[in-house]
Amino acid sequence: MKNKPPYAIASVDAALLLATLLQQEGPLRVTDAADRLGVSGSTAHRLLGMLVYRDFAEQLPDRRYGPGRLMQGPGVPRATVARLREIALPHLHGLVDRLGETVNLMVLAGTDVRFVATVECGHVLRVGDRTGRTLPARLSSGGKALLAALPADELTAAVGTVDDAEAARLQRELRTVRRRGFAVNDQATEAGLTAVGVAVPPGAGVPPAALSVAMPSVRFSRDALPGWGAALTAAAAAIAEDTAAC
Repeated sequence: MKNKPPYAIASVDAALLLATLLQQEGPLRVTDAADRLGVSGSTAHRLLGMLVYRDFAEQLPDRRYGPGRLMQGPGVPRATVARLREIALPHLHGLVDRLGETVNLMVLAGTDVRFVATVECGHVLRVGDRTGRTLPARLSSGGKALLAALPADELTAAVGTVDDAEAARLQRELRTVRRRGFAVNDQATEAGLTAVGVAVPPGAGVPPAALSVAMPSVRFSRDALPGWGAALTAAAAAIAEDTAAC
């Protein structure tokens, strides 16, 4: 896991996140961009203007902004990601209220998972927003939950190239995930961070997705695992029901 640079440039970070959102979710209005970034409309407009200038975005006839030629490539269908995020957000907020820790929504993208939504908890010491970030599926909690649900041929492609020892370790872990219904990432992607993840039941019109609750490792407790797993599983089932109803 990459940590945020100690001397991060906020405007650069905002522009890169905005480019990522356009690639993942498709066209946005200026007001949508401002809301997602937590900035003013004028700031969002200037950021979009620079992205257009550098071909990371383009303005569409309806005045929305979409991904530019440098951001147009294969990936998870944008409309389905935006729909999934919209449906899932109320459930993410409910999980944060119930569990008191940061909650994420992610989708499978090749051998990685891409975070498409985060709702942060209120603790001063907490896991921050991961929206737009990617992690190897075989290391992240949500990724492992998704891998455990794949048939053998798809699993091989989604894991990527690993040595025999790593493949054997992963297969053992995935058997455990299938048995208990959730996966754990205990500092495998970032020191001091532990997460618990479950897969969202598959449904028509949405990509393979997972939920995770992430916390500083000092607040992780194995005794709490069944409760966290149950809460995530219930929220994932509710998201699947809502997507089926739309």
